Amino acid sequence: MSNYNQEDTIYIVELKRDLGLPMYDVPNAVEELKNERKHPTPEKVGTIKVDLKHFGVSQ
Repeated sequence: MSNYNQEDTIYIVELKRDLGLPMYDVPNAVEELKNERKHPTPEKVGTIKVDLKHFGVSQ
């Protein structure tokens, strides 16, 4: 797997949220976002799903 940058991390979080996977509360969460949420491209969704399955996070 390649090195991730901040945008990749955002994509992973969005995909986990869409799949209904467990999410942890973060202490530095804000009530209102400064920017719109970014959504991963279909190509990235497939790659992230494969990676989540590989690490046993999803089925």
